[in-house]
Amino acid sequence: MNTPLRVITFPGVQNLPSFAAEANGFYARRGLAVETIFTQSSEQQRGGLADGVYDIAHSAIDNAVSMVDAAGQDVVIVVGLDRGFNKLIAQPEIASYEDLLGKSLGVDAPDTAFALIAYEMLRRNGLKPGDYDVKPIGATRFRLQALKDRTIDLSMLNLPFNLFAQQAGLKVLDNPTDVIDEYQSAGGFVRRDWGEKNREALVRYLAAYIEGLRWSLRPQNRERAIGLLQARMDLTRDIAEESFNQIADPHRGFTTDARLSRPGMATVLALRAGYTGASTAALPAIDSYLDETYYRAALAALE
Repeated sequence: MNTPLRVITFPGVQNLPSFAAEANGFYARRGLAVETIFTQSSEQQRGGLADGVYDIAHSAIDNAVSMVDAAGQDVVIVVGLDRGFNKLIAQPEIASYEDLLGKSLGVDAPDTAFALIAYEMLRRNGLKPGDYDVKPIGATRFRLQALKDRTIDLSMLNLPFNLFAQQAGLKVLDNPTDVIDEYQSAGGFVRRDWGEKNREALVRYLAAYIEGLRWSLRPQNRERAIGLLQARMDLTRDIAEESFNQIADPHRGFTTDARLSRPGMATVLALRAGYTGASTAALPAIDSYLDETYYRAALAALE
């Protein structure tokens, strides 16, 4: 009997490694039955992981940091994936940051990763807290709809939602990767006690996940990978192809074998400290949030 695993994630193209692992039987060959649940918000994801409803979470790793620092939950980051594919999307009449005074920023939750990035981008362009309203909306698809409904003026949207936004006449105001430093965006994390009790299953999961990532990025699998994005996310060919082009970019796309970026982690911690009232003078050690033994074991299993 295959070991069941419940994985909670946000909808998006960042799930391609898992789509590929499932479609190609990589999970099944390692004795795993993986159920993927798409979350409505970071609060649902974090709460469900803390309560043991879900075993593994994939999202912005800032959520793991928040679980440790703000909620006192003992979770560890076990794998990375990317630096982020977000764009700062605005209503079409907004031409510059100066036009955002008194406008509304839609966020998943006020204290989560991409909200903090948005605050920092606004700060660097002359807007301080209070110069704009912050509206918690939930996951990316809900923020896109709020932009379309004009109930918010601005939001950070990931792939493929920022492409949908542009098709709907909304505009890209800025690109976070052009404003902030190296950033660790997506990754996977677990409760520490769950990982210790289920080490073998977690290693098998990560090996299959990395295998799915490798398969997706091989040039000979390009058309099949684009087809997976189309089928699993109900995308048109043009949206799926542009999404794939971005995630396969060797400089800005998925990292090799979903490797974590330590400079990117440092930026995550600095942003969180800066916007939660903590001192940036003595940031906690990056290693306190990580357990890379599972990742190394997974790589060894693929050799």
